[in-house]
Amino acid sequence: MKALRAIVVLLLVGAAGAGAYWWLSAEDEGSTAFQGYMEGNLVYMAPEEGGRIDKMTVEPGDEVKEGQSLFALESSVQIAQRNEAEARLRQAEAQLANLKAAQQRPEQVAVLRAQEERAKAQLQFSRNEHERVQTLFQRGISAKAQLDNAKAAFDRDLAALEEAQWQILAAQLAGRSGEIEASEAAVRAADAMVKQMETKIAKRRVSAPADAKVQDVFFRAGEVVNAGQPVLSLLPPGNLRVRFYVPEPALSSLALGQAVRVTCDNCPEGLQAKVSFISREAEYTPPVIFSEKERAKLVFRIEGRPVETWSLPIGLPVSVTPIPAQGA
Repeated sequence: MKALRAIVVLLLVGAAGAGAYWWLSAEDEGSTAFQGYMEGNLVYMAPEEGGRIDKMTVEPGDEVKEGQSLFALESSVQIAQRNEAEARLRQAEAQLANLKAAQQRPEQVAVLRAQEERAKAQLQFSRNEHERVQTLFQRGISAKAQLDNAKAAFDRDLAALEEAQWQILAAQLAGRSGEIEASEAAVRAADAMVKQMETKIAKRRVSAPADAKVQDVFFRAGEVVNAGQPVLSLLPPGNLRVRFYVPEPALSSLALGQAVRVTCDNCPEGLQAKVSFISREAEYTPPVIFSEKERAKLVFRIEGRPVETWSLPIGLPVSVTPIPAQGA
């Protein structure tokens, strides 16, 4: 009989303990706050070419505007190459202008015209002399040799006049079309080289792509960096996320676009975000997340975008509570 009573007492105590455990578990399961932290998609700013940092204009924590200078690399070599390219451009332009202009200056053309007039006068004298000797030869007064000499002098002076006229014509001509086209191509190539060097110099000055906050600076002025090596990181406001983890039983309570309330220690009231990502694969609880349910070994990663601009640091632990949709 006593043994039976003892068994009944043990059963009652066990039932009470089970009931208390169920009540505590139910209260724990009723909690809808999920643990997470602030995450940011950082923008790493790096030069396209390597070199020594000449100037660093920002520090961690600075707020920068779009287009504001962040840092600049030493550019003496590139500037010298740009100056050389500009000199080659001026040389090509001068050669093109020379080809398009007349081959001789006006003063030289005037000298050639004077020679032409002298050749005309000499030709007129030779013509008259040739006609006179020819008349005498026909009358039998002059010898055949004199006629031949007069004819030779006339032909010589006629050729001299033609030579002077061709010299004037050549002096007034520009360069050949093929040479001009080649010179124009050289000017275009030199101009493209100047623009290319100016672009290289501009790329050695790195500016902010958008309004952002300087998250960290990895190098300082005087240090050498390689091409593509990050010098600093930026955090635009639109790249801030809240990342939290939800156990499988509660996953159905969240959907893309759903509003959630975000709270943390000493955070402003009324912080809200919208669910922008729900992982399709389960994962183990990350070590940095202290789940309120020790039995939940698998969770789903969810991300939300802040509805308004927040000033919360990356890595800050937060609690996320779903906001039921109106009418639900």
